[in-house]
Amino acid sequence: MKKVLLLTLFLFSTVAQAEKGHIADDAMVYVHNGPSNEYRIITRIRSGTAVEILKRDAKTKYTQIRMPKGRIGWVEPGAVDAGDSISVRLPKLQSSLEKSQSIVKQQTLKIDQLQTESDSLKQKNVSLTSEVEQLNTTIKELNFQIESSDESNLMRWFTHGGLVALGGVILGLLLPYFPKRRKRKDEWF
Repeated sequence: MKKVLLLTLFLFSTVAQAEKGHIADDAMVYVHNGPSNEYRIITRIRSGTAVEILKRDAKTKYTQIRMPKGRIGWVEPGAVDAGDSISVRLPKLQSSLEKSQSIVKQQTLKIDQLQTESDSLKQKNVSLTSEVEQLNTTIKELNFQIESSDESNLMRWFTHGGLVALGGVILGLLLPYFPKRRKRKDEWF
């Protein structure tokens, strides 16, 4: 019973410390029964195969791994890399690349649309600037006409006033020469 308990405790402690890894993407790797190449080869494992890294031997630097079917063995120090293999990462990277390319296409279309709108607004701005300049010229001409019509109206009033005054002077000079009306002598009252 103690042996089963110790074995369970040992397995649980190695599972808790296990790290995700994979066999290096170089070639076939031989799995040994112990932490050096002096131990018997128990199997071969293909590159890119997902494994759990259980521990590393401090002396030989060999790495203890758990293979996909649960078998445990030791491999050379450079044969195991941490993390996912290229065969696992590649589909994720391709998916990410496709998403990025889709986003780039959408952004390119949006940039083209915004560029078209910008060009249209620039042309509209040029036409509105030209129209503003024409309206400013028209305003200046109308202000000049208003100022000159004010002067013209003023001259006309002075002329009319002068003619009325002249007419009054002439009438005042001629009036004494007109015969006076005589009063009637037959007064009734």
